[in-house]
Amino acid sequence: MKNLNHLLRPNILSLKPYSSARDEFHGEASVFLDANENPYNHPYNRYPDPMQRELKQRISEVKDLAPEYIFVGNGSDEAIDLVMRAFCRPDMDHIVTITPSYGMYEVAAHINQVQCIKAPLSADFQLSADAVLDAVDAYTKVVYLCSPNNPTGNLLDRGEIYRIIKYFPGIVVVDEAYIDFASADSLARQLLGFPRLIVLQTLSKAWGAAGIRLGMAFASPQIIAVLNKIKYPYNVNRPAQEYALNLLSREEEMKEQLQRILCERSRVEEALKSLPFVRHVYPSDANFILVRVDNANETYRYLVEQKVIVRNRHSVALCQDCLRITIGTSEENHLLLHALRGMRP
Repeated sequence: MKNLNHLLRPNILSLKPYSSARDEFHGEASVFLDANENPYNHPYNRYPDPMQRELKQRISEVKDLAPEYIFVGNGSDEAIDLVMRAFCRPDMDHIVTITPSYGMYEVAAHINQVQCIKAPLSADFQLSADAVLDAVDAYTKVVYLCSPNNPTGNLLDRGEIYRIIKYFPGIVVVDEAYIDFASADSLARQLLGFPRLIVLQTLSKAWGAAGIRLGMAFASPQIIAVLNKIKYPYNVNRPAQEYALNLLSREEEMKEQLQRILCERSRVEEALKSLPFVRHVYPSDANFILVRVDNANETYRYLVEQKVIVRNRHSVALCQDCLRITIGTSEENHLLLHALRGMRP
């Protein structure tokens, strides 16, 4: 196994991070005159806690992980980007991801001038460790895997993920944005055994808080320290931290909503299978369903005319004539199915 310092970009390894006023002092005081803040409009005149200590403590209780294993960012996309900036030298190093999958891995790679090499999934959208490892070369620093995968909706084979972690000497990122909708446990529970593993999660999906843009990365304290070192000083604003703290105190409410979504997912799956122009409904471990139809472009345009918006994935690898349909409320799903039943072949 490569030493973490050997994997890091040399300039990141030697970087002296910016130290804000709130890094140098955090806690209670009578007078704060250290951060050039306006003294009025309390509490939003004050910079937020740059290390989100109270929020991380609450996340640690929910996830059963010590706070030093937790990074909090502006959506999962921040962590996706920071990992690349920490480990991948521009115009030199590579990442490997799977295809089809979440598009931001490739976009972040291009922004950072890092080559993105894609390993194809099988025809039934399953992961092959051999395909990923064959795509790896001496300059590959990070492998990105999305499980449950987007847009396919399925969990990746856990045994194949373990093989990649075992045999790839770099960083493995497993994006678990949809893990709450799946039957499998999070890989974050196994961080102690995998020091080069990073697990991403979010409050955007099962927790219903996409609007506050709050993502989490779980990894070894050494990796978390690197991400904290290179992030922007106040990357999560005060309203987002406050809302997240309130939201995480309502875990039972989230679980009730989750069960309603899962019930609706089963109902919509069965209804879609009965439509004559639906060729295949792929099994889902997420809050969406991938559906292959006779003509995805035509079906998508028809639904837009009915003011029902789904995602057309026809142009994505292995997803020809596929639509990705998010599970909404019972009423929203009824409108979707009513519109589809009225579509003329």
